[in-house]
Amino acid sequence: MKMQSKFISSNGIQLHFLDSDSSNSNQLEPILFIHGLTANSHAFDAIFQNFLAEKYRFISVDLRGRGLSDQPSTGYTMLDHAKDIVGMLDNLDITSIHIVGHSFGGFLGLYLAIYYPAMVKKLVLLDAAVNMHPNTKEMLVPALGRLGKTFDSFDDYINKVKQAPYLSFWDEAMLSYYKADVFQNADGTVTPRSKPEHMMEAVLKGSLGMPWGEIIGLCKQETILINAPGIYNLGAALLPEELAKETANLLSNAKYEQVSGNHQTMLYGESAKQIAALIQSFIK
Repeated sequence: MKMQSKFISSNGIQLHFLDSDSSNSNQLEPILFIHGLTANSHAFDAIFQNFLAEKYRFISVDLRGRGLSDQPSTGYTMLDHAKDIVGMLDNLDITSIHIVGHSFGGFLGLYLAIYYPAMVKKLVLLDAAVNMHPNTKEMLVPALGRLGKTFDSFDDYINKVKQAPYLSFWDEAMLSYYKADVFQNADGTVTPRSKPEHMMEAVLKGSLGMPWGEIIGLCKQETILINAPGIYNLGAALLPEELAKETANLLSNAKYEQVSGNHQTMLYGESAKQIAALIQSFIK
């Protein structure tokens, strides 16, 4: 599936996104994919490759501060992100859409479903729950540790990435994601695009700044929570099965599904096939 690289103005900034519909005809059923905290629109490339149906329009956005989207100095609350999405969809003349959100993107999808309910048809949460592993901050250190650093070359960067505890295998579909993750400097070095201070604001005023336990019951959309309880770091899953099921039970209209892999590898390999099949079955 060929994705078009596009830019659009929304909420006072320029957002970059990938779009499978080159005509903007709006004749296809739209699905919005929202990536994790420090990720980018290419995070779902392997999942896109496993969709067999041609009746869907896939839109995958670079959230503000990530990928090729603008990087304002502040404005990384959940409301800021939500206004970006609402403005983007409005400018695309899309009034309602299915949302697939991974991790931070799942929280944003949940926020949109609660506060902009008419816009969200069905919701797919990929490893996002009210309560994650109690040691989540420590477990994310390897993923967040790359931010703010400069690497000698892209090959050096990839070699460092492959040493991460959560990468139990390498999928060539990961390459497009990691290429989009860094800025190529004139001297051949590379620097991750996401800035640590922006991501910290997104965590403190975004994913951790919301009373999810109090408001989750306001989400009335049909939801599927897809969980990958494989070991991510420190010998544990980032979202253990029991905590994922806890959130599924708190939602008024949700079911729980499990796929192989962990919080990161669930987007690739056999897990990507499983997720693509689950999504297609869920939104048909």
